[in-house]
Amino acid sequence: MHILTTEAQRHRENGEGRDPRTSPIIGAAIEVHRALGPGLLESTYEECLCHELRLRGLEFRRQVAIPVLYKGVSLDCGYRLDLVVQDEVVLELKSVEQLLPVHEAQLLTHLKLSGKRVGLLINFNVPLLTEGISRKVL
Repeated sequence: MHILTTEAQRHRENGEGRDPRTSPIIGAAIEVHRALGPGLLESTYEECLCHELRLRGLEFRRQVAIPVLYKGVSLDCGYRLDLVVQDEVVLELKSVEQLLPVHEAQLLTHLKLSGKRVGLLINFNVPLLTEGISRKVL
């Protein structure tokens, strides 16, 4: 039986086309999901992902406050980034039935407000984690 693979699949299998900024983070998230599975609280996945990132030697900050700049004034509106890894990748973690367009909009807004260019939206409440990851670049 011959199985056809797409160009994207071949790149993935060969390690080509992977972003060195996000690949280790995705690997850590997959490890957490493999150990825990779906159905837990977002805060549980955040705590375990932080532990996994630490084990892998990746620097991160949790619950990073981001102000809103409005008419030249920086206002604390209570917005927080779930995680910022290696001071360049914003992670928005979810544990929901399905990702909605508002979740992607939230990540894009967080990227703009933080001045970061790369973000990952990760929904842990899926059978296969790769189906719950969305990568955004500004």
